[in-house]
Amino acid sequence: MSFEAAVHAKAVRLNSLALTMCGHAGSGHPTTALSLGHITTALMYHAMRWSPEDPGYPTADRLVLSEGHAVPIVYAAFVDLQAMVGQPGEYRPAGEQDLNGFRCTDSPLDGHPNPREGFTFFDAATGSLGQGLSVAAGLGIAARDDEIDQKIYCIIGDGEAREGQIAEALDFIVEHRLLNVLPIFNCNGYGQSATVSMQQSPDRIRAKLEATGFTVICIDGHDPEAINSALETFKSGPEQPMAIVAKTVKGWGVPSIQGEGWHGKPVSGEALEQALGELAATGSALSGQGSPDDMMIYPPESSTRGESTRCEVMSMHEAMQTWDMGNLLASRRLATRKAFGLALRAIGQADPDAYALDADCKNSTFTQTFGDDPTLASRHIECRIAEQNMVGVAKGLAAAGKRPMCATFGKFVTRAYDQIEMAMNSGANIKVIGSHTGISLAADGPSQMALPDVAWFRSLSTARNHAGNPGCYVLQPSDAWAAYGLTVAMAEYDGLCYMRTHRPDVEFIYDRATRFELGGMEVLTEGRDLLVVSAGYMVHECNKALDGMDKMGIDASLLDMYSLPFDEDRFLDLANENGGNILVVEDNYGGGLFSAVSEACVKAGDAFTVVPLAVNSIPKSARNEEQILEQCGLTHESITNAAAAMVGLVKVG
Repeated sequence: MSFEAAVHAKAVRLNSLALTMCGHAGSGHPTTALSLGHITTALMYHAMRWSPEDPGYPTADRLVLSEGHAVPIVYAAFVDLQAMVGQPGEYRPAGEQDLNGFRCTDSPLDGHPNPREGFTFFDAATGSLGQGLSVAAGLGIAARDDEIDQKIYCIIGDGEAREGQIAEALDFIVEHRLLNVLPIFNCNGYGQSATVSMQQSPDRIRAKLEATGFTVICIDGHDPEAINSALETFKSGPEQPMAIVAKTVKGWGVPSIQGEGWHGKPVSGEALEQALGELAATGSALSGQGSPDDMMIYPPESSTRGESTRCEVMSMHEAMQTWDMGNLLASRRLATRKAFGLALRAIGQADPDAYALDADCKNSTFTQTFGDDPTLASRHIECRIAEQNMVGVAKGLAAAGKRPMCATFGKFVTRAYDQIEMAMNSGANIKVIGSHTGISLAADGPSQMALPDVAWFRSLSTARNHAGNPGCYVLQPSDAWAAYGLTVAMAEYDGLCYMRTHRPDVEFIYDRATRFELGGMEVLTEGRDLLVVSAGYMVHECNKALDGMDKMGIDASLLDMYSLPFDEDRFLDLANENGGNILVVEDNYGGGLFSAVSEACVKAGDAFTVVPLAVNSIPKSARNEEQILEQCGLTHESITNAAAAMVGLVKVG
């Protein structure tokens, strides 16, 4: 049998399995899967170097399915090859049980790609369209830096090509000359509800790619020789980034399910039998009789990617002495964003797999401290003003065993909320640092202030990840020592973290004797009448308020709740020691610290009085921190008055 006939035969085989799989599940996207039968066959049975016995092998070529709903076609190949699936320690060959169990609760074949559900062939959860190419770019950077001859293939739908993140990723690939990443656009002409826009036609996609700087090969996505020729061109080493635009048919080989109205609609019963019959007839006309024996799966190179050796990270005191910052240390004032940058550099020196990513804010977030170190500069990745792509690249780096930290203004992190949640779903070991958070930014106004971020990230902290840990730790350091310590703590943790830093220089609250940990808290002052709970910049204002409370005879405790989630039992003990009176102070919109504290109190079932002070209206710019605090009702006088009201005293002034 010729190569062409072999690919046709195998594509028909995979398409029939995909149809059957979706039919048994009663859900799925078989028509999209059928449009990729030939491309998947050419990749997984011939072009890619990988091992069905070890799909996640470190140096194997990678396939990122950005068009995640087409995943039944890849699952079909696994069933056909009896490739290994399952959780670590429980790997087994894929088989009929998986064909019948697609999308079941206990199946490793999830509705959309997710490596954490037992499918290590994939590197990241996809299916929220437009994200996969960024992941592929991150994998490409890691392979290049590790000097591994690894090819990364990414399949993208024509409809999802309209997502802005695709354009971000394409720019990034060209800028960084990632010659080992191949975007493959599956142009079947249909989205979910109708045909795609002419702006996503094959010709227009090709023109955009060429304008961006890609060498583009347009092919018939059902022509085996054309597919193979294009893939071989890529494997031989293009001189500039390359892409394939493949014209395909949604529902290929089965006329009864082609055209509009078939997206996400499986067939079952007699309709399935009819579809399988049509597919068999199509296959017979193309490939004739025989077995597809002219294809070979090539194994990957022996792994040269191993665990790197990490050293102990120096303390902040040691770092400041090492890098001639003794005067700053003596001044006892430093912004948390600057302490983060210092810690990042120290981490980079200790960990050869640490990467710093930024989105054109490095001189403000202070990742520049990392990038300006000549021994670390190659691991500082400038992602430009493209936050969604930055998080996707970080996911790819993390999948390759790197430990990336992504930084930008906290306000701009909101653009990547979807990507961050998908990173959590993937189990990606990434850290996100939002600088210039809260209202202390003052002069630049609300367009630059992160205000809903605590509530959103805190919602992720209430979920449990695949390891049973919080889905995300939310960290709010109040001074430089806390920022440095928490940066080191989250770098050592395997999982998602979000840390807020702020712009103003602030006085030291802590010293080198304090140890910071994820889930921790610190009692700064012990009292008996009232527990003031705060985090980040507002701890300083609460500290000032304690003087006013003391003059009024209020014996208050001050708790720096620098981590969410927190030890609820310890917190409740503190609350009860203060008469059950709790004043929560935060410089962001609601749904954050106050909500976390209130939920802990409700679950305890005891009698508590919990009062919030937060940003409850849209702020505007102000000349300095004092003015913005006054504008938002968060000055230390406001805090003192709120405390006085809680314990039944007269309002101050």
